[in-house]
Amino acid sequence: MCGIVGYIGKREAYPILINGLKRLEYRGYDSAGIALLEDGHIRVEKQVGKISALESIIQPEQFTGTTGIAHTRWATHGEPNRENAHPHSDCKGDIVLVHNGIIENYQSLRQMLMEKGHHFKTETDTEIIAHLIEELYQNGTSFEEAFLGALQQVEGTYGLALITRHEPDRIYAARKGSPLVVGIGDGEYFLGSDAAALIAHTRDVFYLEDGEIAIISRDGFITKTIKNEVVEKKIERITFDLERIEKAGYPHFMLKEIYEQPRTVADCMRGRLLPDEGVTKLGGLTNILHNVMRARKIFITACGTSYHAGLIGEYMIEEHCRVPVEVEYASEFRYRDPIIQDDNLVIVISQSGETADTLAALREAKRKGATVMGIVNVVGSTIARETHGGVYIHAGPEIGVASTKAFTSQVTALALLTVMLARAKTMSAEEGRRVVKELEALPQKVEQALHSDDVVKEIAAQFKDHRNFLYLGRGYNYPVALEGALKLKEISYIHAEGYPAAEMKHGPIALIDEDMPVVVIATRDSTYDKIVSNIQEVKARRGRVIAVVSEGDHELDNLVDYTIPVPTTLDFLQPIVTIIPLQLLAYHIAVMRGCDVDQPRNLAKSVTVE
Repeated sequence: MCGIVGYIGKREAYPILINGLKRLEYRGYDSAGIALLEDGHIRVEKQVGKISALESIIQPEQFTGTTGIAHTRWATHGEPNRENAHPHSDCKGDIVLVHNGIIENYQSLRQMLMEKGHHFKTETDTEIIAHLIEELYQNGTSFEEAFLGALQQVEGTYGLALITRHEPDRIYAARKGSPLVVGIGDGEYFLGSDAAALIAHTRDVFYLEDGEIAIISRDGFITKTIKNEVVEKKIERITFDLERIEKAGYPHFMLKEIYEQPRTVADCMRGRLLPDEGVTKLGGLTNILHNVMRARKIFITACGTSYHAGLIGEYMIEEHCRVPVEVEYASEFRYRDPIIQDDNLVIVISQSGETADTLAALREAKRKGATVMGIVNVVGSTIARETHGGVYIHAGPEIGVASTKAFTSQVTALALLTVMLARAKTMSAEEGRRVVKELEALPQKVEQALHSDDVVKEIAAQFKDHRNFLYLGRGYNYPVALEGALKLKEISYIHAEGYPAAEMKHGPIALIDEDMPVVVIATRDSTYDKIVSNIQEVKARRGRVIAVVSEGDHELDNLVDYTIPVPTTLDFLQPIVTIIPLQLLAYHIAVMRGCDVDQPRNLAKSVTVE
């Protein structure tokens, strides 16, 4: 959610920190700040708004130091203003820290610290950590003991980085529920809440696990648990290139990522198709393959866009594998005490691999004895490390807050899983070869769907000022309607709702008039005749219909107001194609409305707090 960057080394820290923050802008934020330590003094600068606003108040030649921390804040406790922006400090300004997450018991700790004479400057939960360390340190413990002691008293989630005048040659870092990665250079170390902040400087990193701290100096680092047990860390290598997180000439990351989908869908399938045998193979499931195959029930749990991918996965698996599937929002799954057996498979889906609710659902499923597999994008993420096995979608870094390429890759991964299970259960070799052939053709069909961009742009110009949209779909395209509506509301701030088309008559039809645009996914599938009837019901009430139709199908030309043709494929793969024009529609409407497409208001890329 928020962004953290840290540096200790021989170079000036400010340029490294400010550029690191810019790499993390996609995460969503409302203020930014930097703290530098030099000659035993800590200087803090922070500002509301964009990182450029912070830059405007800093004179780099006067803001020097080779050790520092920086932060972009997404407000939870306290409104977004300069006072509440990070970094935060103790009473004397000797301890300065940045923090991602939520401290749940901050009110009681704050009250206790106030009674001991501490004065608070902000409304944030974060500030109490600095004061708590200060209180413990002035009681005669070492700084490290005070740091560990404070972490043992706070409840909630944190990823934090700290500098202090008491130990000016160190950065302290800790993680519980909010990711932190440490980058290793030559006599210098980097810290970030995302590897994107470090990639310009190093590819060698290690990830902190929950309940771990790192004490970093120019000469090396020590990693421990918060109970003071030394931990050895495995050094990993970042494989993605810096250009993967650049715009490459596109006006926005979102548009770039929409246009990357022919490649990312292909990358998700690379090395996983066996055309001659009509099967798929998923190496990340090797160690749990027996449990996956014997699962008598499958749960899929996720949030947001990943949840919509899970709904499509439910339809796929139930139709082709005849295994019952239940899809739930992770935020509900984690609290409702679901009935899980040891012969159940729980699939958790998350682009970042750090989504707080999904991670909690994962742990609950493991606690109840289920086999848990993950479908994630970010290599080395917490969900990837904590599941029993899983599938990387290989979509590459997704910078736009509104997910596009991760969604189509998640659905592709679920299709690969479906074929693997179906071939072991009910699908013949001949049918398997036919399906694999269609999978191989998907990237080209996604490429063809992108050719609708000009048509979609014209439609966007017609409807950009409308305040409400309705999206309708049936079968596999019902979750596409949900996802299309989500994309529009996320980035254009237009109210939009997705519905199963038949449910329109059970309420939403009351909203339809000449001012209500209705987007209908009406490709030639088994529900085509029914969806045509739904369109006629909309038109009878003077609704304006935008229909996504199969290429070559002109039956609706005289019935609807606009058509957007897309290539046809197998019904269960069709969502990977039909979502493309809906992504483009949301994008163009948002741009025409002057919205910040890549960083929509109030949203964050990775939701690491409840």
